[in-house]
Amino acid sequence: MALIKYSRPNTDLFSRNFNDIVDEFFNGTGNYRKDNFMPSVDVSETDTQFEVSVELPGMKKEDIAVDLEKGRLTISGERKFKNEEEGKNFHRVETQYGKFSRSFYLPDTIDEDSIKAKYEDGILNITINKSEEKVKKQIEIA
Repeated sequence: MALIKYSRPNTDLFSRNFNDIVDEFFNGTGNYRKDNFMPSVDVSETDTQFEVSVELPGMKKEDIAVDLEKGRLTISGERKFKNEEEGKNFHRVETQYGKFSRSFYLPDTIDEDSIKAKYEDGILNITINKSEEKVKKQIEIA
């Protein structure tokens, strides 16, 4: 599996708005945007499969899509902000909301028919079995 270093948006001074930096410095609060949702992903590998875990708290499974196309696994969806209570004024919202899409290129050694996704307690777990036929084997020299 090709792994690419990921840096979370808006974690350095250069990718944030000047107003956000000043607001955070003087008030201790940031102007958190509601359209910057990027879920955390853990990718691991065992001898027989790859495992992908995505943190999607507060979402329904109907709002999440998992697609595989030309060796690329894509997890996408939208986490919506619910501001439905009358008379409730938010003073600070740090929870991230908005549309997201995360993609990962899978190696050729996977069994595409074995992909399974399960969503439970705000965590999407995807398992992908390795194909025994495509895994590199050591060949003994006679």
